[in-house]
Amino acid sequence: MKRAIAAALWLGLAALSPQPLLAAEAGDAVFAERGPWNLGQDRLAYRMTIEGPAAEGFQPTADGALTLSEVVDPSDQQPVLELNQKTETRDRKIGPFPVSGGDPVLTFFLEQTARDMAALTGGSPDYIRNRMKDALFRGGEIARNGETTTATFHPFEDDPNAARMHGFQTLTLTFVMGDPADPIQELRAATAETPGYRNELVLE
Repeated sequence: MKRAIAAALWLGLAALSPQPLLAAEAGDAVFAERGPWNLGQDRLAYRMTIEGPAAEGFQPTADGALTLSEVVDPSDQQPVLELNQKTETRDRKIGPFPVSGGDPVLTFFLEQTARDMAALTGGSPDYIRNRMKDALFRGGEIARNGETTTATFHPFEDDPNAARMHGFQTLTLTFVMGDPADPIQELRAATAETPGYRNELVLE
């Protein structure tokens, strides 16, 4: 149910050495229930970096920022969540998101990766989203090292259209987490090609 809710949200916009666990646990870890959110006057601030080859519609970001905060919805005076993205060329607010729903930062990261891949490859954003969701919900690998959990996914590894993906067949999605109820600490998407693509959000 939690992963189904996260999918709907997206569509609307301890050992000393790592120990591999069941693949089915990877998606559950990424989409763990982190709500209801109660940020109050606090905010979550992420350092944002996006790199890749030049292409029409693709906007790299060398020193960007993404913040998640709680605001009041003027329509009903109830608390909602809002994202604020700041880059060298834009400053925009994204939302609102329900305080009881999924993780808006995760939603933003996945959508940004899908849009960037579409711009850099000329592929269909819907096809890209579907393959990414399938990988996140059905596959992946997870490892634990002390209190840190890392989940990795390779959504296009065996894709029949790999030859036309300009290196994105090597795309790896990586999520670094602590306590399941806490925000994801690091969200990364990167290809192995050179020059390659990198999308990174790091909680400060």
